[in-house]
Order: sequence, then structure tokens, then C-alpha cells
Amino acid sequence: MEQASSGSTEQASPGNAGTSSPPAARLTLFTLTTLVIGSMVGAGVFSLPSRFAEETGVAGALIAWAIAGTGMLMLAFVFQSLAVRRPDLDAGVYAYAKAGFGEYVGFFSAFGYWASSCVGNVTYWVLIMSTVGAIWPALGDGDTALAVVLSSAGLWAFFLMIRRGVKEATAINRIVTVAKVVPILVFVVLALVYFDPGVFADNWGGADYAGSLFSQVRGTMLATVFVFLGVEGASVYSRHAKRREDVGRATLLGFVSVFAIFASVVIVSYGILPMDRIAGLRQPSMAGVLEEAVGTWGKVFISVGLIVSVLGAYLAWTLMAAEVLFVAAKDDDMPRFLRRANRADVPVPALLLTTLLTQVVLVVTAFSSDAFNFALDLTSALSLIPYLLAAAFAAKTGLRPDPRTTGGRTSGRETTIALVATLYTAFLLYAAGLRFVLISFVLYAPATILFVMARREQGRRLFSPRELLVLAVSVAGAVLGVVALAAGWISL
Repeated sequence: MEQASSGSTEQASPGNAGTSSPPAARLTLFTLTTLVIGSMVGAGVFSLPSRFAEETGVAGALIAWAIAGTGMLMLAFVFQSLAVRRPDLDAGVYAYAKAGFGEYVGFFSAFGYWASSCVGNVTYWVLIMSTVGAIWPALGDGDTALAVVLSSAGLWAFFLMIRRGVKEATAINRIVTVAKVVPILVFVVLALVYFDPGVFADNWGGADYAGSLFSQVRGTMLATVFVFLGVEGASVYSRHAKRREDVGRATLLGFVSVFAIFASVVIVSYGILPMDRIAGLRQPSMAGVLEEAVGTWGKVFISVGLIVSVLGAYLAWTLMAAEVLFVAAKDDDMPRFLRRANRADVPVPALLLTTLLTQVVLVVTAFSSDAFNFALDLTSALSLIPYLLAAAFAAKTGLRPDPRTTGGRTSGRETTIALVATLYTAFLLYAAGLRFVLISFVLYAPATILFVMARREQGRRLFSPRELLVLAVSVAGAVLGVVALAAGWISL
């Protein structure tokens, strides 16, 4: 596949279509790393205490983090390896799926990754409104009509800011990334100061929970997926890197930087409150835990930090979501209107479509019984197929030598890592459960309209026999999902 930064880009302004694209903004290792950290450190970390306490105790949490940390580290190594071995592929997740399994599967990966970003953006606005709702009851848990209206206003304000330019947006992201990590670190330190070994010991086994330890750990898996979403952030934005090798370095630096923070937030919380009280805390549960330890000021401190963190994560994810659509369109896998960029190198049509889908999902989740957790779990489920395909492509490259692989055949170590990452993401799909898999199909199947539009623009055959099989599976899954929702077998 051609690098996305080459060729031409249609300009957004009238009369400029078809002119040469502006040079892509070049990002340093530090900026790429902050994109990864900014993507991962968002709404999820502030909800972790109650999400884990709802499912398991200390022992289960330690096992869950060991599994999640190992699996996601393998996935991070996969993205690092692919960034070096296949520098011709841009936009990471989407490009790897297409190169390994064909255009239609690559299209699904691009759409799934993009859709997961949009749904994930909804969790940010819901959590902001829920946080403010603690002092302004009209906002409820972030799912009232007023909350939706205010969230929509913020959503479109970000659209207007980002369209001004990538350089301006990433500069803001650098500042926000540093600012939002501070309150999380303060939380961990204060929780250690007020840590009660007796409470921690009582929370060890999770004896109050029904089911085996395995089922408890399984119940935490989607939460760990959500907080690690963004580990591929540098890979997605690779066309802007000053040096290609910085993509892999930023991925590992970002992962290592946040893993210890995420695990620490959960484990220290078990030393402050009994599990049942943590599980019953209002989101963001981290604020409730710190309030118990130090008083009201702790809740306010974390709430302010959350708003800064979430806005920074929203910025990073909106940038990456638009980038995926843009590169897919430049590679003729999305309609041509999505390949247009303005003079500031911002893919405005892709950014607009991203904002529109986020707006739609924001309204839909308001009808869910638990808007935040539903959006969080759906985000995780949508991202799993793109992750699985990227890991499987890396494994395929190791098992079947490809002449396009830089540096020759991949090593046995790289292949083993790719196989482990593939098994891990497959396990996550199992852990997600049938409910979210079916709802994902309800989103995936209609998206084929965009693929058909792109094929018609090129005058090509719509589907090959193999692609028709993939289409049939996706449509069948979507129909089953709609029937299940209508019959009440599954719910939002």
C-alpha cells in the first residue's frame, strides 16, 4: 500500500480539489508518546475502582491485571514490530488488516476502529456530565436531556477547534497529557498514605461474589480493554512521525508509562473501602474513594482532574478517528469525499463524519439503563476485531515470509509474540459475550454502504466470492442482533 503522505489530496475549499496535499505535520517522539498516553489515560481510569469491585476482589484483580498487562504488552510489541517491518503501511490497525486479509476485511477493521473511537468519545461526555451532576442534579448520571444538550455543544466546539489544524491540536494534547496524569498520581500516593491493611485483607478473596475466580476475572476484561485502548495511537498517526522508528518507541513508552498507574489505582482502592461500598460508588468512583480517605476536597480534586483528562483523551481520539477514515479514503477503501483535507492538513469531511456518529451514539446511549458502562463496553467490543486482525497479520507475516517485510523474515520471537497477542484478543472476544458481539454487527453491516460507494466510484466489481461470504456473516449477525434487541433477549 502506498504511504498516505504521498500522492494528492483534494482540498476542502472550492476550486482546490485535486491540488497537491499540504505536507503532513511532523511529530516528535515526545509528541507521539503523549498521543499514546493521552489516548489511554482518559475516562476509563477514573471508573476502574468500582468496575473491578463489582466483579472481583484483590486476588482476581491481580490476576486480571497480569493477564491484561501481558496481553496488551504483546499487542504493543506487535505494533512496534509492524511499524519497523512494514513502514509502507500507514494508519496502523486498518492498514494491517487490509494487507493481511483483503480489502473488505480491511474496510471492516477501519470502520470498526473508527466506530469504537466514536463510541468511546461518548463515554467522555457522559462521565463529565455525571461528574458535574454530583453538584447539579439536573445532569443526573450524564444521561438526562440537559446533559445530552450540553455534551453536544462541547462536541461541536471541539470540531471547530480541531479543524483549525493538527499542530494546534497536538500542542494542546501535550499540555493536557501532563496535566491530567498529576491528579491520578496524587490519588495513588494519598491512597497509600491512608491505606488500611485490614480492609485490604478483607477484600482479598472476593468471597461475596458468585461464580468462580475465572468468571470474576472474565468480568473485568472489557474494562481493561477500554483503559488500554490507544496503545496503538502512535501507529495510527504514523504518517506524521519525523522518524519511523519513533512510532514503535512511542508505543512502548506510552504503554509502560500507564500500566503501573492503572493497576495501582485499582489495588490501592481495596485498602480504603470494602468492596461492596466501592462497587456502589457513583462514577467517577476514584473521586468517591479519595473522598472517603481525605474528605470532600479529594472528590473535588479528582473531579477537576477527570474533566481535564477526559477532554484531552477526547481530543486525541477524535484526531485518530478522523485519520483512519482519511487514510482509508486515500487508499480507495472509503468514498472519495473523505480524502479531502484543508490547508492545515485536517481531513475535515472525516472529522465531520466522526463528530456526527459521536452525536448519534450520544443520543442513543441516553436511552440505556447505564449509559456510561454500556458505551464503555461497546467501545471495547468494537475495537477487538481490528486488534485481532492486526495481531493475526503479524502472526501470518511470521509464519509465511513476505518479500515486502523490511529486514527479511521476522524472528521466531516476533512470531511467538504475535501468536500470543492473537490468542489474547480472541479470548477478549469470548469475554465480551454474545450481547456486545451482536450489537457490533448491527453497526458493522450497514457500514458496507460506504464500501459499495467506494467500489462504484472506481467502477469495480462490488464483491468477490470471498467478500460475499464475509458480507453474509455480517448481515446475519446484524439481523440476529436486531431480533435479539426487539425480543428483549439483549438490551442496551
